[in-house]
Amino acid sequence: MPESAIELLPDQDFRRVLCVFAHPDDAEYGTSAAVSEWTARGIEVAYLLLTHGEAGMQRPPSEAGPLRAREQQAACAAVGVSTLQLLDHPDGVLVHSLDLRRDIARVIRQFRPDVVVTGSWEIETGWGLNQADHRAAGLATLDAVRDADNSWVFPELAQNEGLPKWAVTWLLVSGDSRPTHGVVASPEAVSRAVASLEAHAAYLADLPWHAAPADFIPGLLRTQGSSLDTEAGVLFRAHRLRD
Repeated sequence: MPESAIELLPDQDFRRVLCVFAHPDDAEYGTSAAVSEWTARGIEVAYLLLTHGEAGMQRPPSEAGPLRAREQQAACAAVGVSTLQLLDHPDGVLVHSLDLRRDIARVIRQFRPDVVVTGSWEIETGWGLNQADHRAAGLATLDAVRDADNSWVFPELAQNEGLPKWAVTWLLVSGDSRPTHGVVASPEAVSRAVASLEAHAAYLADLPWHAAPADFIPGLLRTQGSSLDTEAGVLFRAHRLRD
């Protein structure tokens, strides 16, 4: 879709947003600026991370996993998110499976969001080849959104756990090469987005090649904002699933 066709996301009626990503830090590469805008307006945002990111550091997974969970909690606090859940799927070998779909659908039914945000499942993205866990997480989230609204898929969620089906209105995909909608990010939201990635201090210290968040997050958001004729923004491929 050409840049001129990108619209402002009609988010004035959003009430609850569930962000589903593979790892700690995945939401901090731009999406957190939109999250900051939403929480500042009183929208309730929760994060669901499918792994603890334990394979992403140069230290034993038993040490890295709890450390990354703590850093993610600080990252959430920087953008006004108080609800964080991390599942125990294995980092680095995440599989698009029925178990993964069920786990995501369960949280959707529990939290009952009108919006679910996830990452792109494209193989090639604007920054290069997409990582395997990111692809599995995005595709499983797409399927779980539908599963959550189907009484006959994972019926045990209702029968055994008291979780009836729930219909999500919007699915927003960050990092997609064909964005359709965007959220304007204020200077305050940009600063909070930088702080959210800076909260992953130990993780970033293990990546000596990684640029400092303040050196590239504002530029990333400026680039996306240019598609909206604004100083900074966050772009999504938005799918409206129901009226």
